Amino acid sequence: MIRKFGEQQRFMLLLIAPAATLMVMFQVVPIVIGANASFRDWALNDPQKTWVGLKHYVAVLTDTEFLQVVLPNTFMFMALSVSLALAAGLGLAVLLNRSFRGQKLVQTVLLLPLMVAPVVAAIMLRWIFNDQFGIVNVILDQIGIEGPSWFTQRWSAFAIILLTDVWLWTPWFTLLLLAGLQSLAKEPFEAAAIDGTSRWRVFRYLTVPMLRPVIVVCVVIRSIDAFRTFDIVWTLTGGGPARSTELISQYAYVSAFLNLDFGRGSAAAIVAALIILVLGIVLYRFLDRVVQVSR
Repeated sequence: MIRKFGEQQRFMLLLIAPAATLMVMFQVVPIVIGANASFRDWALNDPQKTWVGLKHYVAVLTDTEFLQVVLPNTFMFMALSVSLALAAGLGLAVLLNRSFRGQKLVQTVLLLPLMVAPVVAAIMLRWIFNDQFGIVNVILDQIGIEGPSWFTQRWSAFAIILLTDVWLWTPWFTLLLLAGLQSLAKEPFEAAAIDGTSRWRVFRYLTVPMLRPVIVVCVVIRSIDAFRTFDIVWTLTGGGPARSTELISQYAYVSAFLNLDFGRGSAAAIVAALIILVLGIVLYRFLDRVVQVSR
């Protein structure tokens, strides 16, 4: 087969062969194994591997915990995380797009969260909101307010998870949107300044419309990534209290490696992958139509 290609094509194939081999070994092969396991009775403590068809998929899709807690949590987390990080990132990008003394220092400080591993950030926030000696409760006690037990209540625990994720990903939005702002044509903004247009009208009718292609790409990529979030939630709450903050990635992990049901865990992972695939396509087409990127 390779002989049919020219010398240049064979050389290119040899260059990409190591990367392609690693991708097949560590991405394609595990996906195939997981898909195969999702159709079998594959308990890790007694792997009979008996073919059971769609039994695990039916179990996942009829599980009230999955339908009433896990999926709503996942979609809510995705929507709030992306929206808040986008709004904060856009605001910071607009501020950093102006020249001022110490601009480079401020940019460096704002981008520091990008250098922090998500697990490390989650551990930091877990200590900060510790109900016994966390700094937040210490400050609340100093002003006469009794600090709550943050991780024993669903919505306070969910809010801390959201805060951690937004803090980590706001610099990512800032960096990309700032690059987009600096690439915009200057003439429309100069014309608006001559006409005496207010800053808000310039932002609403010039900046945002011209920045829409970048915003769409950022939202789609980040939404897909937020949907599969695992490390922050697992480190902060483990899905608790009482699985009330569990996302779809934790659901698959618990099924496979805590309940030792690799078949059901694989089915949950495949369901999550299909949802992400459909979500990505629908989200991109919807945003493309709304913001008219293709025009």
